[in-house]
Amino acid sequence: MALAAAGAPAIARADDGRQRYPLTSPDLPAAADTAWPGGTIALDIDATDIARGLYRVTETIPLPPGTRRLSLLLPDWLPGSHGPDNSPAELVDLRFTVDGKPAPWRRDPVETSAFHIDLPEGAATLTARFVHTSPLQPGEGRVTMTDAMLNLKWEHMSLYPTGHAVSRIPVRPSVTLPAGWTPATALPGLVRQGNRASWAATDYATLIDSPIFAGANYRRFDLGRSVTIDAFADVPAYLALDPANLEKLRRLVSESTAVFGPLPAGRYQFLVALTNQLGDIGLEHLASSEDAIEPGSFIDWAGTDWDHNTLPHELVHAWNGKYRRPAGLATPDYRTPMQDDLLWVYEGQTQFWGLVLAVRSGVQRKDTVLGAIAQRAAGLAASAGRGWRPLIDTTYDPIIANRKPKPYGSLARGEDYYWEGALIWLEADQLIRTGTKGARGLDDFARAFFAPGQGDGRLSTYTFDDVTAALNAVYPYDWATFLRQRIEQPGQGAPYAGIERGGYRLVWRDVPNSYEQALMTRQGALYLTHSLGMELNREGVVTSVMWDGPAFNAGLVTGAQILGIDGTAWSAEAMKAAITRAKSAPAPIQFVVQRGNRILNVAVDYHGGLRWPWLEPAVGNGESGIDKLFQPRTK
Repeated sequence: MALAAAGAPAIARADDGRQRYPLTSPDLPAAADTAWPGGTIALDIDATDIARGLYRVTETIPLPPGTRRLSLLLPDWLPGSHGPDNSPAELVDLRFTVDGKPAPWRRDPVETSAFHIDLPEGAATLTARFVHTSPLQPGEGRVTMTDAMLNLKWEHMSLYPTGHAVSRIPVRPSVTLPAGWTPATALPGLVRQGNRASWAATDYATLIDSPIFAGANYRRFDLGRSVTIDAFADVPAYLALDPANLEKLRRLVSESTAVFGPLPAGRYQFLVALTNQLGDIGLEHLASSEDAIEPGSFIDWAGTDWDHNTLPHELVHAWNGKYRRPAGLATPDYRTPMQDDLLWVYEGQTQFWGLVLAVRSGVQRKDTVLGAIAQRAAGLAASAGRGWRPLIDTTYDPIIANRKPKPYGSLARGEDYYWEGALIWLEADQLIRTGTKGARGLDDFARAFFAPGQGDGRLSTYTFDDVTAALNAVYPYDWATFLRQRIEQPGQGAPYAGIERGGYRLVWRDVPNSYEQALMTRQGALYLTHSLGMELNREGVVTSVMWDGPAFNAGLVTGAQILGIDGTAWSAEAMKAAITRAKSAPAPIQFVVQRGNRILNVAVDYHGGLRWPWLEPAVGNGESGIDKLFQPRTK
């Protein structure tokens, strides 16, 4: 690709030199570290139309004297999404006025989240009015508004002037809510006037990093150390949290600060929606989380244990991802593309600590976490994609795949930097523990690397060399080679080294572990990944097929529906019984399958029985390295 001259638009060219298309718009300047000179932008949102799922936006932008043209951007590359992840199509009925008079606008033909407005001489104020249409059903996108609560995300319903770092653009936000609703956000300076809530002026980057949850059924829980849970539910009964379980969440805070030091922002709010009506989300912010969890998580704590890891994971991100961030992700605005190649640290180590802290605090049972590790490690080991695609390449998956389902995910790979990254960090922890005879572990790295210097939340970036230098300061080792081999080279063996160094081993049983069983029950699914090489839903529809597994080799694909098994109508129990019978029978399992409008007879030649992964302590190891890793650090 030819490089553009300085100041010219980047152009993609064919091999013969013909111009194909511009990559960036020549009409949009790059973000400079300069303040927006027009003054504080007023952003007012009417979120009262919950029946129709509408947010009506009025944004008033003071203009610098002499401005004759302004370009406004809808945020595109969003922190935490690791890629371009906004919905410009949901911004509708866009109208501009200049000093009260209608003003024409045009969308940029290259960067279509940008809008250009020509201004008359002497223009003082530009006002944008538009509607953000929250999806009404999952097929339209993530639902953010119901009749009981909303999740207001500023990036969907605000525009910002181009050419300036978003941290240098001042904005004063306000929201009008349905009567009786309570808002919760990390924004400071709340003032309530009837149904209208407003906050102190802030910068645009902080605004985007401070979403709102609001609703009719609300309760706050104090976790100590300036941490709260602000919980919203479909019905008030879901907000009852047993004191013993509240104490586990308080221990999560104390265990987390024992590892990482003080909270980077000095305070933190878990924004939690107990609902299955609002769209799923688990997103990190410096001073808050943004989490939708099972409606009954508080009142059926034991029964939803499998779903409790979201809270520890997002809390860890306050240090790893928000305060400390890979240099390639610290972009000056939401137009500049992010570079994701260190997500195996950003997300992988966060995944590791989320699991560890969940056990240390009691937020999750140890057997649940061991089951989750077993399921993911075995799934990675069986993934054909690890033969051709190195882990580091999966860090670009949010950009190239946009988190869409894939026909053959085991060959394509997905965002494996989460779980394979976590397993790499488990191995690193066990190497340190072994090499220092238990005197040190990854706790020491985390405290040195992620602890904030001033407690003011100021961003601190890091590179690969920074990571290896910090590891070497804890325990001298060839960390650069260790990490590069695991993240840059395809064809790695099963990722069990950390598990085995930690005194456990992966074994196979004919019943699922508690974590996997809970997932199957919740989803109405049957996971046969390590037997027939496929997963099915409660209707017998194939939802996933392992590349080169028995189901794949027999011609079964996603979307096919199992109608009958060995002469018996489909049921999960009939399927498991047939797999068990086949262990001692030479004949293939016979399926009647519907694919589209065709009915097929399919034979699957498999005789290995039911297989689900478990972790169990290795014989004779006593208290293992993983057991010690899981021990609480606070009383």
